[in-house]
Amino acid sequence: MSKVYTTEELIQILRSERQACLKGERLKLEVTVSGNPLIDQFIKSDGLQKFTAYEDFKAAIHDYQKEYEVSGIIWRKVTIKSKTLRYPEVDTQLIALPGDVEILKNAKSSLLNFWDEVTDGMDLYLSFNNSKQYQEIIKADVERIAQITEWASLCVFENSNFLEIILQLGWGKPEEASYKRGRPHSGSEYIHAVNPGNRPIG
Repeated sequence: MSKVYTTEELIQILRSERQACLKGERLKLEVTVSGNPLIDQFIKSDGLQKFTAYEDFKAAIHDYQKEYEVSGIIWRKVTIKSKTLRYPEVDTQLIALPGDVEILKNAKSSLLNFWDEVTDGMDLYLSFNNSKQYQEIIKADVERIAQITEWASLCVFENSNFLEIILQLGWGKPEEASYKRGRPHSGSEYIHAVNPGNRPIG
């Protein structure tokens, strides 16, 4: 039986392929910008060819994941205010298998408990309009959103004088939840916690 690649190996393969595509070592030459040969001869299409080559390769990796049941889950560890949490997240270049979504759902409550502890006393904002605008909210609003979503994830921006903790509350397929293309079946709401008086930057 041939070797089945691990999640970590697939991530590394995708990383290498992405670099090759960016360097122009892989192009999907039949890709055209407008579809009109007269117009396309005047438009540089190499960027689109690089992007399409990578997207096709990534789709093949996703098919491999499904066929060989290779998880898209990676485990993250975050420490905020001397508190540490280890939690699952789907790698941004992979897809979640049905079992992966169950792992995310099972981790939701511990992630929310951690969020409550480390954001105590911070200002909370709900982002909208593709994170271009923010509405200040209260903890009860976060609890309402959490009740109607399936899983959660975290992102932290921190330096010596700034802290922002972003809680992603999602539903459906994680690989589609960050983008509007998955709605209404997949999607996310983002809650930003910042120190009092600060505004979100993430």
